[in-house]
Amino acid sequence: VQLQASGGGLVQAGGSLRLSCAASGHTFSSYSMGWFRHTPGKEREFVASITWSGSTTYYADSVKGRFTISRDNALNTVYLQMNSLKPEDTAIYYCAARRAGTWSSGSWGQGTQVTVSS
Repeated sequence: VQLQASGGGLVQAGGSLRLSCAASGHTFSSYSMGWFRHTPGKEREFVASITWSGSTTYYADSVKGRFTISRDNALNTVYLQMNSLKPEDTAIYYCAARRAGTWSSGSWGQGTQVTVSS
């Protein structure tokens, strides 16, 4: 599966953004989907994930209560709604897909930059 992330940008602290990740291929609904972020000089960080059916979601403690992951299998798209953004949320955000194994062994899209100004 090929992934294309979009929706990043510059926003003030306290603002909101919605990231989208469009997937190609007809097997999207069989993949768990995840969002990760990376800041130069730091390790890549898990942000959120959602199971193939959308019935279960997981969040990093740092974003719990502020971010919401969702998916639309009919549109082959996964979303990350980000509210109450903080400067420390500034990063390049990546979407990923996996059916089994680790996220690292799955498919990754190109990143989209999110910058939160204070």
